[in-house]
Amino acid sequence: MANSTAGRLKTANTTPEVNAMSVVAPALGWLIPGAGHIIQRRWIRGLLLLVSITSLFVLGVMMQGRIYRPNGGDILDMLGFIGDIGAGGLYIVTRGMDWGQGAIARATADYGTKFMIVAGLLNLIAVADAYHIAIGKKS
Repeated sequence: MANSTAGRLKTANTTPEVNAMSVVAPALGWLIPGAGHIIQRRWIRGLLLLVSITSLFVLGVMMQGRIYRPNGGDILDMLGFIGDIGAGGLYIVTRGMDWGQGAIARATADYGTKFMIVAGLLNLIAVADAYHIAIGKKS
């Protein structure tokens, strides 16, 4: 009987520890790709994320890809917006500079749009990874 109580107590206390790093790392990682890992001293992983996500997004902008705006219209536009907003600071800078607003006239522009969405989605995965490292769930 005591053994089963200890097992229940063990599973009941598996909630993640919330600390300052578990809030700061994902927020900073969303704003600047890879920064959530860099502040946790995961240098190589952070730099790889920074280079790959930024490269994908910049290549997408250079291909004249379209940046999605928040709207309540078509479901595909909403999903594209979620993918774009995942890029964090890159999305904010792009919207501020008014890039990515043209109509898609060439095939490369369509590829550029997909590059930017994939960069945002990859950044969201990196943010989740930085959170899991911060709470000690992953090393």
